[in-house]
Amino acid sequence: MTEDQVYTCIHCGRDNTEVPLIVFNYKDGNFQICSEHFPVLIHRPHELTGKLPDVENLNPVDHD
Repeated sequence: MTEDQVYTCIHCGRDNTEVPLIVFNYKDGNFQICSEHFPVLIHRPHELTGKLPDVENLNPVDHD
């Protein structure tokens, strides 16, 4: 990360001065999601359509 680069949550747009961010790699890209919205990535990835490439191909975790 460069000095002027700010990481933000792909779901809510808050940055790392506001919330803890989890950095992950997907489709050769680096993304960040906040700890509050991490469950969205796991359980409701369809909510990230348009924010994460090919997210419609991810299968949500079902605990039933």
